[in-house]
Amino acid sequence: MKCAAILLVTLAFVVGGGLGLRAQGLKPKVLNQAKPPIRKEKFQLYLLVGQSNMAGRGYPEAQDTVPDRRVLRLNQAGAWEIAKEPIHFDKPVAGVGPGLAFGKAMAAQDTSVVIGLIPCAVGGSGIAVWQPGAYYEATKTNPYDDAIARAKLAMQAGTLKGIIWHQGETDSNPEGSNVYAQKLTELIARFRHDLATPNVPFIAGQLPEFQFVKLDSAGRRQVNEAAIRVNRSVAQLKKSVPNYAYVTAESTKDRGDQLHFDAASARLMGRRYAAAMLGLLKKARRHVTRTL
Repeated sequence: MKCAAILLVTLAFVVGGGLGLRAQGLKPKVLNQAKPPIRKEKFQLYLLVGQSNMAGRGYPEAQDTVPDRRVLRLNQAGAWEIAKEPIHFDKPVAGVGPGLAFGKAMAAQDTSVVIGLIPCAVGGSGIAVWQPGAYYEATKTNPYDDAIARAKLAMQAGTLKGIIWHQGETDSNPEGSNVYAQKLTELIARFRHDLATPNVPFIAGQLPEFQFVKLDSAGRRQVNEAAIRVNRSVAQLKKSVPNYAYVTAESTKDRGDQLHFDAASARLMGRRYAAAMLGLLKKARRHVTRTL
């Protein structure tokens, strides 16, 4: 009985004391802390970045409360724990995002590894604040600097295998959309350089149709061409950026605000991210095999 209790609670893996607390200004929730595998290659890490639809705003449903003991997250205090919704803690309204579904799908592909999620998305953040030294007043954080710090902390225990990004809502305006491809290209290169992972897979998500095709108060159809340009940029980067893929947001639904994915759509996006990530990882393995 005593051993069973120990297994349920698991051991704490406390590192970096208080990093996330300083960055986000929120108190950590007490969840089951967990000890990652001893071998770093068996602890596969994924960085989750972007704004609110990566952080998650979906309203939790029953299935969102079911954890997977092979999917961990780095909490805001810098400790590993069994991942449960909400994965993120950027704002008190954090809810269901694509992260947990992504982690579960990745874990299902290889039962010999443990997946570590590094939540770093910040609701409302434009791509301009995802650069060194940039401060985001709305959450009083430095999104890029915090993500790099948390990723490096996580990499003390595991191996960074990929980065997933969902952002662009804030940049869906004429000025932002016209330079989005350039900014995202620079961001990918910067992440890879600063994390010393030059070939790490990077996957971006497109904006859903409910964000760029809306009905006004009179029921008239309004189209945001800037959001469409953001999506076009996300797709076209596949031609110029190596180890890059994107996922579509087709057939997703909003939670009722024409802005955020509902829980089912967030899970769908998570599975799409996983499928794209598995494709890039498989392609990388084939390349290594051919060069040996």
